[in-house]
Amino acid sequence: MKHIQRKMMHKLGAGAVALSVLLSALPAVAADSDKPILELRLQGGSNTAIVNGQNANIAKPYSKSGALMVPAGVFKKAFNSKIRLAEDNVVKISSGARIVSLTIGSRTAWVGGHKVTLPAPPEMSSGVLMVPLRQVAEGLGGKLEKNGAGIVIRMEAQEEAGTVAEETPSIDNDEGKTQIGNSYYDWSMNYPTGLVIGQGGGDESVSTFMDENSAYYMEVHTASQPVPLNADDLLQQLVQTAKETGEIVVDRKSFPKSKVPYARVITKDGDGVLWENRQYYDNGRLYVIYFSDAKATNYKDLAQYAGLLNSFKTSFNAQDKSIKDLSTVVGGTREAGNPDYGVSLSIPAGWKMDDQRMQYESNDGSSFRLNVTSAPADATLENWSQQLQKWLSDSFVSTAYESQKTYPLEVAGVQGLVQEYRYNFGDGWVKEYNVLIQQNGYRYLAEYAVPEKVSKGNDQFNALISSLQIDFQTVASNFGQLEEDDYLADKTKTVKKTSKAYEYTVNIPRYWTAISDQFELGDVEYQFTGGSFSIKVDNDKSFELTVSQLKDFYDKQGKSYKNLKVEEVKDVTFAGVPAASFTFHRVEEGIGYTGRQIVLERDGKTYTVATTLNDANNTGVQSNALDSTLNSFNFVK
Repeated sequence: MKHIQRKMMHKLGAGAVALSVLLSALPAVAADSDKPILELRLQGGSNTAIVNGQNANIAKPYSKSGALMVPAGVFKKAFNSKIRLAEDNVVKISSGARIVSLTIGSRTAWVGGHKVTLPAPPEMSSGVLMVPLRQVAEGLGGKLEKNGAGIVIRMEAQEEAGTVAEETPSIDNDEGKTQIGNSYYDWSMNYPTGLVIGQGGGDESVSTFMDENSAYYMEVHTASQPVPLNADDLLQQLVQTAKETGEIVVDRKSFPKSKVPYARVITKDGDGVLWENRQYYDNGRLYVIYFSDAKATNYKDLAQYAGLLNSFKTSFNAQDKSIKDLSTVVGGTREAGNPDYGVSLSIPAGWKMDDQRMQYESNDGSSFRLNVTSAPADATLENWSQQLQKWLSDSFVSTAYESQKTYPLEVAGVQGLVQEYRYNFGDGWVKEYNVLIQQNGYRYLAEYAVPEKVSKGNDQFNALISSLQIDFQTVASNFGQLEEDDYLADKTKTVKKTSKAYEYTVNIPRYWTAISDQFELGDVEYQFTGGSFSIKVDNDKSFELTVSQLKDFYDKQGKSYKNLKVEEVKDVTFAGVPAASFTFHRVEEGIGYTGRQIVLERDGKTYTVATTLNDANNTGVQSNALDSTLNSFNFVK
């Protein structure tokens, strides 16, 4: 259901973590056979650390939730720790046989094989990965003590443990492999000794690499490109992208006579880092390479990597056993799921994958989603099904949806219930299958939607559901009370919201989804199936100017676009003060909707309250909810 509501990184992308580690890691202090004691001294708010008696510049440590956050690179700098990338934003820091595994944005970590909760999650700050000092240092075997306003960490120099190297694939782990690539996306290149495979995109369209000594960092991106591009087109795209991101282009060239024409630019980013970026067009795809050396000071310094970069090919020879294949595609699908929920399934290759949210999408508009919520007391599959049916009739006018059938189906070893129906926002009919499962106090809602114009019958649905495996004990072990399905709530129930800064209150329906609900900051926005509600406050633009600009806009747009009709412009009283109301109807990409903007002024501030509601979703329930919300808006002193 929620994906129906949703209907209406540049180059670093998945490798942001890798780059921050690359930039922050400097040569380490070597340990001798007598295992000397290594020492790191640092202080919150100071750019200077003392590493084994030598001053070193670092990103400023800062406090968060009681933890001192420090750049991850200091552990390599001070203790010769290894920093490696894994899947799903995981960074592994190791010293000898000790390993600390962290996930960006998560307070859950693994230290020496034991699960721990961090006081603050690792995070990116100004392009640097910051981690909680104490938990990482102690996890690596360090001892901490206060020293005035600073902290001293001491650690015995560690010998390399054979098992640690296995944490990250390299040429040494792939005997006989001299090339690396992806058979699904048709590319390959040399696989030099010391190349570390980093984090990639969930659909394998992004692959990241770095040198084991942090000498360089590299990404390979692939994307569908139905319109052919020549070398000059590719060069123009590279230059334009550099301009849009504020980078300086220091060298550029196109290669139209190459076997596969390509273009190359060298840029300097805002941090002074030099990048060599390349684009190739082949196989109906755009291939993009991003390469950087943080120590390069002149664009000519990147020439030393020409052998690696020039080895890139827009092909993959499956018969060549010397190529390491990064693709996990088997039989046209790849494995997906979320272990926190005990969920696994097979997703068609080429679909966009978000395992964290368990949301998967195809370029043809098909999608699959799995949502887990707590089941209300005494809930059954039957009354849940009835609630969903009511949600459908409350959300779509009768001509915009059709309930088809409901039937039992065994899913993941338990009895579930399937609802089939179709709906149309105005841009074409979509067939949807809802699979309802309830176990151990939790609800699992699997939703598969496919535009009828691309539907291949039930085959795709059957394949997805047949592959779905759920360990129903996992959620009970990992979670307590989860959210319940707000969109199934009584649509007449509201919650009163107050803005002290802008002196107003408004009652918001509980079933609406907050897009921005920081009422003290000014702009507020909510969405629901087929509609939206927003409040914007402008301290600089007067009421008269805002109304004048809107009148001019609608006058010009109404004359220029046949799909826009201004239905009414009038003076009204809103929330007890004079206001101007604009009502219009518009059709965009086949979807018709009615919009309204109400502009008013109070104490020098201009308020614009706006609503939209699709024709397909303009039911009595939905329009009444919008009207009630508008009527509830009041100023307070």
